[in-house]
Amino acid sequence: MRVTVDRTKCYGSGQCVATAPDVFDQRDEDGLVELLTATPSPDRHADVVDAAGLCPAAAITTHAD
Repeated sequence: MRVTVDRTKCYGSGQCVATAPDVFDQRDEDGLVELLTATPSPDRHADVVDAAGLCPAAAITTHAD
């Protein structure tokens, strides 16, 4: 799995960080999403898919490898 984020869509709700904190963070200066790893380990895939689904701005996209 590969993950991308569109920071222009993000408005900092933090759902991604709450769901997959080892993959997503929020920038201190504006609270927008920061991708910590674009290729999470297989054991994190379910959480990343959940985070993408929970994102109210649809700023997270997952791509199958």
